[in-house]
Amino acid sequence: MPITTKASLLKTRLITHLLTLCAFVFLHMKEAQPAEAHYINFAELSKAQQATVNTWVNHAIHATEHALGQLKQSHIIIELYPKYFTLEPVPWASVIRGNQDGVELHFNRYASAATLIQDWTLYHELAHLYHPLFNYQDFWVSEGLATYLQNVIMFNAGLISRAEFTHRLWSGLQRGKLQTRSINHKLYAVTENMWSLKAQQRVYWTGAAFFIEAEIALNSQRSPRYTVSELLKQYQKCCRSQNMQAKAFMSELDKISQTAIFSNLYQKYKARTDFPTITKEQISQLHF
Repeated sequence: MPITTKASLLKTRLITHLLTLCAFVFLHMKEAQPAEAHYINFAELSKAQQATVNTWVNHAIHATEHALGQLKQSHIIIELYPKYFTLEPVPWASVIRGNQDGVELHFNRYASAATLIQDWTLYHELAHLYHPLFNYQDFWVSEGLATYLQNVIMFNAGLISRAEFTHRLWSGLQRGKLQTRSINHKLYAVTENMWSLKAQQRVYWTGAAFFIEAEIALNSQRSPRYTVSELLKQYQKCCRSQNMQAKAFMSELDKISQTAIFSNLYQKYKARTDFPTITKEQISQLHF
């Protein structure tokens, strides 16, 4: 083969290789893009307030995806309801379910970005986007997961220390335990009537205890080693469904972790009338 032909062939192969590499990098970068916020009622805010909200929401999305992995949906609907008179940075928020899930945010329009970023509410609501909408009697699962994960997200983002992480979970469990003494029906029945019973502390924190106990069990596994956060990352990639109920969700987490931890705990928790026993030392030693 002539030298010129051989050089041309090598050049062609090199160009092809570089184009393939560039395409791979481009696709990888595209996949790594965080979910984009699509605002409703954004025009009601001043330019300065818009900048504050944008900083807050984008920080929360980045922090959440850093801790729990990239969301399956490419954008998040954020409905904004700025308040003039409120004692809290974010007095109310909830998840909006639909073809594209979103978050409804009621917030102090005069709060600074730093104040809003330090508030736990948005991290809690974004964590809900990592699981499907469950039947009402299983809301202890969804609220418990989001309550646990809001603290994982904030710790991983450097917003709270390890000591504060432990304190928040421990204090919450004590509130749940205290309320269980007076509201001690089966958990699924309490969950169905949570608002009329004013049993939020029992429902949210029994659910959080469920995932703390699952985390403890996962930590004790020799191989494979997973955390709840890592399982949710895998769940987004393989199995996320809008219509999956809590029992099936547990089965998927068990398949990924190659355990029966979640299904067994689910059967144990859903009808329990007592509050779980978890020590402060166990929380402080969690690997998440």
